[in-house]
Amino acid sequence: MDLHQHYPGLSDLRRRAQQRLPKFVWEYLDSGTGQEATKRRNRSALDQIGFLPSILHGPQQVDLSTRFLGQDCALPFGFSPLGMSGLIWPDAEGHLARCAARQNIPYSLSTVASQSPEDLAPHLGGDAWFQLYPPKDEEIRRDMLARARTAGFNTLVLTVDVPVASRRERQVRSGLTQPPRLTPRLLAQVAQCPAWALGMARHHRHEGGMPHMRTLDKYISEHSQSLSSTAHIGYLLRTSPDWGYVKWLRDNWQGAFVIKGVMRPEDAAPLQQIGVDALWVSNHAGRQFDGCPATIEILPEIRAASTLPLIFDSGIEGGLDILRALALGADFVMLGRAPHFALAALGAAGPGHLCDILRKDLEANMGQLGLKSLSDLASLQIRNIPLQSDP
Repeated sequence: MDLHQHYPGLSDLRRRAQQRLPKFVWEYLDSGTGQEATKRRNRSALDQIGFLPSILHGPQQVDLSTRFLGQDCALPFGFSPLGMSGLIWPDAEGHLARCAARQNIPYSLSTVASQSPEDLAPHLGGDAWFQLYPPKDEEIRRDMLARARTAGFNTLVLTVDVPVASRRERQVRSGLTQPPRLTPRLLAQVAQCPAWALGMARHHRHEGGMPHMRTLDKYISEHSQSLSSTAHIGYLLRTSPDWGYVKWLRDNWQGAFVIKGVMRPEDAAPLQQIGVDALWVSNHAGRQFDGCPATIEILPEIRAASTLPLIFDSGIEGGLDILRALALGADFVMLGRAPHFALAALGAAGPGHLCDILRKDLEANMGQLGLKSLSDLASLQIRNIPLQSDP
């Protein structure tokens, strides 16, 4: 089957993913928090960024390669960390890590993913990132960093925009609990999704058919206290980091160090002084706080405030959005929901197909704009496109 005939865009993968996932899994992946206004703003703000096409360039060969944090990448995007990634599809982390290695792009593993750094070690490429939800205990912290380094992760990402659990009301209404438990209500949903159910049963046959946060097994007692449905077991270990915490990590991690969740320009200079290697501009895709402006609106302000490399996420739905982020100051883009839509839609073939979609979309749009390489983005003429109100 020609996947491009059936699934030419990310919207097609998203639609197919929703059909193949139990409702509680879909709600976990797709939901924001509150009224989801931030999630909508991310999309509408990207739609308002337009470019004036350049003409009469003759035949062009587009080069999408870039160098980021000392690594040569074939494409200007990578795969973001997603907590409990394995709930979306069996062996999600393994599929994404192997695809990223084949595509020569970064893959990032979450502290609260369903596979551990040791699980992924055989599958990592040369550019693997470990995302840290900050443990309070220093010994646990040291041990996690050592495990990540030994497994082959070369970049550490500290997420700083989750000081407390968000509510994610859609997720709560769906019946999902933490850790996930198959109640009669959820089993009825699972019965309608045989591919997901059989895959989970096979991959997690020793865990009761459902994934859990394997990185944390070493540190957590079976008798841990109960938590709310959105405050997973990792909250028993973590703290809300401060500036001293960031400095401690910089002193104790020998490799690239990224801060994820930066939305204020005034935070850039002190982070640069501490020795952070890159800032990840993100509003957590609307999943954490519903009162944020769109990430793309803040990106130029942070670009003006810092010379550090900038990573962008939130709202990306195609190659044109990636170009919008790069044109407004990002050096690299990370994708969270998109590769998981692809996995749920097509299984193991999904992430690679997503990369093909985005590659073709980038090439088409860059050709239309008269760009031969990503370095040409500086020549773009940008125009605001007012949103049309509904009639």
